[in-house]
Amino acid sequence: MDLNFTQEYVDFRDQVRGFLDTHKDQAPAQGDRSVRSKKRLAWQKILLENGYAARTLPSEYGGYGAEPDALRARIIAEEFARAKMPGGISGQGINMLVPTLLELGTDEQKAKYIRPTLEGEMVWCQGYSEPGAGSDLASLRTAAVVDGDDFVINGQKIWTSTAQFADMMFCLVRTEPDAPKHQGISYILIDMKTPGIEVRPLMTMTGFAEFNEVFFTDVRVPVTSIVGNRGEGWMVANATLTHERGMLGDPDAALSRLRQVADIMQNEQVDGATLMDNQVFRDRLLQLQGEAYAMKMNGMRLTTAASEKKSAGMAGLLVKLQGCELNHQIAELAIDVMGEYGMLFEDSPFIRDKGMWQTAYMFDLGLIIGGGSAQIQKNIISERGLGMPREPKPAPGTFKAN
Repeated sequence: MDLNFTQEYVDFRDQVRGFLDTHKDQAPAQGDRSVRSKKRLAWQKILLENGYAARTLPSEYGGYGAEPDALRARIIAEEFARAKMPGGISGQGINMLVPTLLELGTDEQKAKYIRPTLEGEMVWCQGYSEPGAGSDLASLRTAAVVDGDDFVINGQKIWTSTAQFADMMFCLVRTEPDAPKHQGISYILIDMKTPGIEVRPLMTMTGFAEFNEVFFTDVRVPVTSIVGNRGEGWMVANATLTHERGMLGDPDAALSRLRQVADIMQNEQVDGATLMDNQVFRDRLLQLQGEAYAMKMNGMRLTTAASEKKSAGMAGLLVKLQGCELNHQIAELAIDVMGEYGMLFEDSPFIRDKGMWQTAYMFDLGLIIGGGSAQIQKNIISERGLGMPREPKPAPGTFKAN
């Protein structure tokens, strides 16, 4: 790829800067994460209309319809970060379900779900993990049986982010009980207002209910809510997981965080010297910056491969592992440079940035596990990327419980 900017791209950068300058008063605050924020939804609409959100998604479903262009995507990300203005809404619906539906959904499903999801009006959660099926997701037991025109679903999900706010869930259920475990799963779209669904928030060490348990008791869902065919849910789920791992390894988010840490180091002082003058902290910042720029280049490689409809190969396998670990390390550096202020939490009058770094440090630790733990990611990289042999499994009956 030629990374030199021609006049076309110089003009495009000016266009993006002009847009940001014109609309700066309409943007929500960077920390506004409310899924129902009116200002955030209005901002999303402006971004969609101008091609700064869902830029390459089909216009018939609410996207902008532009051709993929790695350099334009990079310019947009850089200019939004420079202006310290938020980009489009992200999350499980927009980043994970929408590309899955575009690839595998029916025309009716695309028409019904994609536009309201892109506009932020329809919020989604993901029903994958269960108490006995986390890393070994294919062991899930939540079951669906056909009764007339409906699936009737019974079971439980856990670690379900945003379930307490969601309108819809994309969910894995077992529809073929006699099939091998990977072949008996189906991928179903469920309205969270359906009778029989109970959501119980789970408080985490951040002090917030980041996750939920979800219980299904005789929940009736139309059979037309399935994505793909019965028993093909594992294939559909892996398509979604691919998009999830890309979302969790966003280089733009990492670079934005690093800029915020650099601002802290420039402004905070100890004994009359800024923290940027501290060689240990500065070296840590530069090391993380190097990793973030490597992620940025890898992201451009992925964008180019997608635009050319080529496999990303090893480049795609690295994203989630590197991104989640890097974000946690950035939050760790922020807490360290704040010294004793980094230990504060909740309503302390001396807390910095409303406690975002303390929350990020604890929450990002969970993301290293969620979406496929770091250990699983390393196995995937070694086996699928490097061609190493799979870890041998003991023959059935080799080990017996004492």
